[in-house]
Amino acid sequence: MSTSALTPPEHEHSAAVDEAARWLASQAVAPHPIVPALRRRFGLTAPEACQAIREAGLIRGRSH
Repeated sequence: MSTSALTPPEHEHSAAVDEAARWLASQAVAPHPIVPALRRRFGLTAPEACQAIREAGLIRGRSH
């Protein structure tokens, strides 16, 4: 099996996911529906959008 067929671990992700997470964490009111909004705004896949949502929650949690 080639290494290109392997998916990266969940903790490895793109800069776009990081950017989306930071942006979402900074929003007073999240866009609705959120996954399609993140996909359009940041060019993410659905799993990447979900990852950004999780990370935004962690960012918000650390800020309180």
